[in-house]
Amino acid sequence: MRIIGGKARGTKLYTLEGENTRPTLDRVKESLFNIIQAEIPNAVFLDLFAGSGAIGLEAVSRGAKKSILCDYNKDAITIIKKNIEKTHSEKQVELYQSDFKKTLKEKVKDKIDIIYIDPPYKTDFANEAIKILVNSEIINKETLIIIETDEEKRILKQIENLEIEIIDKRKYGRVHLIFLKLK
Repeated sequence: MRIIGGKARGTKLYTLEGENTRPTLDRVKESLFNIIQAEIPNAVFLDLFAGSGAIGLEAVSRGAKKSILCDYNKDAITIIKKNIEKTHSEKQVELYQSDFKKTLKEKVKDKIDIIYIDPPYKTDFANEAIKILVNSEIINKETLIIIETDEEKRILKQIENLEIEIIDKRKYGRVHLIFLKLK
């Protein structure tokens, strides 16, 4: 896994071993960043289930003002710290080893421009995160929320009654990206 664009382009990242995390495939990451590239410069980016930190660090590499990375797993935090150092992005990254709910409700103080939600599959964490975000002060109608999932229908059913609108959906093999904004 590597940074595919921007100032840290080509930097190989450390990854987590085991089956608890699954890195976003390079082709999905490349497509994602091609779609959102115009939104990234000077943005505040939140990578809610950061894993290795690859998505949030890619955003910084491509010009985001700040990336906030959150993961509960201490092994993930260790890997993210190494990747922050390797990409020389210490000044632009805030890192929290925290439950996503606590991070959203208590830790994040910035207004967020782009949120990437890639929770462990087979959980309701995306739905729970959206519910918190819709009622929070950290987003507004311009905030772009992206969910990565392999269960598009289930996620869409869970979020259908929330105050959000789907602005785009993309499919890459088993992986679905759902793009949302507040109504």
